[in-house]
Amino acid sequence: MAEDRDFEQNTYAAVYQLIEWKRYKEALKQAEQILHHEPEDPDALALLARIYLLMEDYEKSLYWSGEVLKRDPDHTDAWYVRVVAYYDTNAVKAFFDAAHEALRIEPYRAHYYFLLASQMNKMGKFEQAKEYLQQALQLNAESPLYLAVLSYTEALLGHFEESERLDRQAIRAEAEEPGVLLHLAWAAGHRGDYTLQEKYMQSAVRLNPEDKQYQDEYLNALQNSHKLYRIFLAPMKVIRRMKGWQIFVSWLVAIIFFKPFLILFIVLYILAHWATKGIVHVRVFGWRRRGS
Repeated sequence: MAEDRDFEQNTYAAVYQLIEWKRYKEALKQAEQILHHEPEDPDALALLARIYLLMEDYEKSLYWSGEVLKRDPDHTDAWYVRVVAYYDTNAVKAFFDAAHEALRIEPYRAHYYFLLASQMNKMGKFEQAKEYLQQALQLNAESPLYLAVLSYTEALLGHFEESERLDRQAIRAEAEEPGVLLHLAWAAGHRGDYTLQEKYMQSAVRLNPEDKQYQDEYLNALQNSHKLYRIFLAPMKVIRRMKGWQIFVSWLVAIIFFKPFLILFIVLYILAHWATKGIVHVRVFGWRRRGS
């Protein structure tokens, strides 16, 4: 019995170390050894589900977390796996159901509020996103990621001064985390601070150079900071500070009295968009195709 306990403890330690090193296939083999000795152990099954989640094999992570919940319906690790898997796969209804059940079992896990906020932002429900982020920060007030996402959310709400304040707070807490820098770049871009957007994305892509999303966002930031393109982005800075009815009235006036100029502006904007996109591509990749 003592030997079995020692084996289990050592194998768990090895699995966690391999996960930290992101050697997930090796971690999976070690976890399967634990499961071979304890095939009904919910913790071993949950560990297997967690590794499959990290490998982005969502079907298997959901299957094994389901097996855990058959044995222990309130197993916190299994619910965490299900929440994240549903969020990552955009299974919105299942995500909300799982998140609320997970919070019933573990109401002080800040990450659930963060994921709910992120989903609300995706749906354009920025006020609800802000409420969830504030709940997350009540539980983890120093999280740079939560602060960065709240900065982005405040920018989406048009609260630019508060967004800038949260930006400074987040960057003081963590200046070398790609996810933090990505959200701060989005916030800066929405505020119309394209120079800061480029700076943040340059740092983010340096820290995470293989991620396609970071590459695309960096190219977008470079385009936004280009002098030619910024001429046409300037009106957006004004529009984002306006209320809905003001935007509607402005467009109505422009269509009635300045229709030819409006059409010309749109045409020039499209030309500037593709011209600067091409310039940025050449600047980064040269004259070769991207990825070649």
